[in-house]
Amino acid sequence: MAHTTNTAQFQDELIDACKWGEEDRARELISRFGAEPQARALLEKMLQEEDARARQAAAFGLGELGGAAGVRRLEQQLTLEEARGDYDGESVVEEIIRALGRIEDAEARAALVRKLERLAATEPELSDVNVVTQALWKKRHPDLISTVRRSLAQLGPKAHGSLPGLLVLLEKTPEELREWVRSPSVSVEDKTRVITVLEADLPDALASTLPSFISAATALLEKAASQDGEAAYYCDRLFVLFLLFKERVLPALPEETRAELRTLARNLVPAVSPNCSFGAAVLLKHIGQPEDAAVIEANRPEDSVGAEAFDAIAHALRGRQGQP
Repeated sequence: MAHTTNTAQFQDELIDACKWGEEDRARELISRFGAEPQARALLEKMLQEEDARARQAAAFGLGELGGAAGVRRLEQQLTLEEARGDYDGESVVEEIIRALGRIEDAEARAALVRKLERLAATEPELSDVNVVTQALWKKRHPDLISTVRRSLAQLGPKAHGSLPGLLVLLEKTPEELREWVRSPSVSVEDKTRVITVLEADLPDALASTLPSFISAATALLEKAASQDGEAAYYCDRLFVLFLLFKERVLPALPEETRAELRTLARNLVPAVSPNCSFGAAVLLKHIGQPEDAAVIEANRPEDSVGAEAFDAIAHALRGRQGQP
């Protein structure tokens, strides 16, 4: 970044990558230019821009660079964005929280704890609580248990969001989590909360608990297929979780578990819930067999976008004919 033109190009490309959610491209840009002396100074300057997209990109970049100085600057900017009280400020707050969640530094965890405590003292939006919850899960430090318990006590039940799921994950061993998920006495809503937290990060130790989540979904099959309610939402989020980590998780599933997941997805392609139906169809694209194409085609949505997606999935499945 020795030349102004290169600096401007870096800034424009980073903003564009973040705008379209292309995190891999954004990380590659930071990796290329992050070692330059001007990189951090440029990102901090971008935090002062009027354009919220520039501030979001800057927060992402500082999160990738990390370091105690980056944490301090991000927390300072977090306070400034909160004070704006507008949509643009909220969008930057969300990106800053995600950035703090990626930084491997005890101060980053402390900054997130302070943010959670501020939320607990107000009447926050569920989305705000959920973003902080997922960032804290990436830290998953035992010291967080008391903080989460205290915040849950302060927040009204309607503002809990996925925070109770974080507490479950912090307190339970994988063996205890398996039993908890399979228990019919645990509400579907609480199980869904755990899944939404795991969407932020699925450590290998907890990937081994996924068969229990599948069994719980199978027990909910009738309700999930016939009602657009909590059971369908649980299955929808479970499909999302598998798709987020498909490269690592799907090939590692035992054959029996994979077969159970495939059966679950086949049975939920006709679900009343559009999201659940779509998630089941997309998952079948990765774990299905050629004969599953008929199920996809029989439940083709009426809207053109959904119909095109289902047609593509059916075509991909039929293309596996004769493959080992």
